[in-house]
Amino acid sequence: MADSAIAAETKPWRSGTAEPFIRIQNISKIFGDFTAVDDVSLDIYKGELFCLLGGSGCGKSTLLRMLAGFETPTQGSITIDGQNVAGVPASERPTNMMFQSYALFPHMSVEKNVAYGLLREGVPKEQAMARTAEMLNLVKLGNFAKRKPHQLSGGQQQRVALARALIKQPKLLLLDEPLGALDKKLREETQFELIRIQESLGVTFIVVTHDQEEAMTLSTRIGVMNEGKIVQVGEPEEIYEHPNSRFVADFIGTVNLFQGRVDVVAPNEMRITGTEAGDLITKPIEGLSAKQTVSLALRPERISISREATSAANCIPGFVEEVAYLGNLSIYRVNIASGKTIKVTLSNLDIEGEPITWHEDVFLSWNAGSGVVLTT
Repeated sequence: MADSAIAAETKPWRSGTAEPFIRIQNISKIFGDFTAVDDVSLDIYKGELFCLLGGSGCGKSTLLRMLAGFETPTQGSITIDGQNVAGVPASERPTNMMFQSYALFPHMSVEKNVAYGLLREGVPKEQAMARTAEMLNLVKLGNFAKRKPHQLSGGQQQRVALARALIKQPKLLLLDEPLGALDKKLREETQFELIRIQESLGVTFIVVTHDQEEAMTLSTRIGVMNEGKIVQVGEPEEIYEHPNSRFVADFIGTVNLFQGRVDVVAPNEMRITGTEAGDLITKPIEGLSAKQTVSLALRPERISISREATSAANCIPGFVEEVAYLGNLSIYRVNIASGKTIKVTLSNLDIEGEPITWHEDVFLSWNAGSGVVLTT
């Protein structure tokens, strides 16, 4: 992950005293009997590349459209750079929006597509074309200025759309699934181009995406949405390593979830009983009571797999059902006595001796501090 140039230095959200660049307060949007966005409050800081992440229908695009001025909130307020934008039309807000479809004019050249907004505003042609050339160089398309959109690859079209959205120098750029039309390899390459461009300009970006890897790669912070609400906000590492609920743990990356009850809480460890993997040992957390139902979230890379039992705090036998070789790592699907399948990932560089393969008896082990205990 790469932070934006401004946010990487200061991380103003950590200070508790920094003034937000965007303040969303108690925003809701109701369509008939359906609540698309439900009482959302969120602060975003200048220079951030903030990602709204969630599944289809969670409300992320509706929230973005309210920021842009394309939808009117049912309740709540939005402030951008100190200005309450209630009642301010989209054309007069200090924002621009880039859509997944790119919406390029097919009959215009690349440079005319990019210059279109400036020329419509009455910027002198010579000045508009000079700024267009600068922007095309920034997105590495200076040599493609005379081409038409159909003569470009998907990634190049995406960068034309980005240049057009940025040329009017908005304070805030809103991007709705900007890489959704690209194939996986091109998406990965373009993610880093997007970070580079955002860092060089210092413009605040808000990106809507359903792709967890994309959000983890791009963002300074992530807001995870579910059923119209923001359920967790944090830096990518925090969201991944310290999810605050089963939903977030399950939505971000791959996770093994074990549900059970708190049994014994000692100074250095806690026992969870009744899980599908038997009794499990984890680190204690404050505020839990005996017999309280909890879940242990355990990432696949935190689990060791071996042919022999180990002395780790948790060690359970299993049987390898499947192995997927992905080049840099292998994914193991291991069936345990209860019938539950546990996923384990192992870097192929760490494999010594004969690799474990299909239909082998194995032991899975992990330390007490490897998982996260969740109460919701």
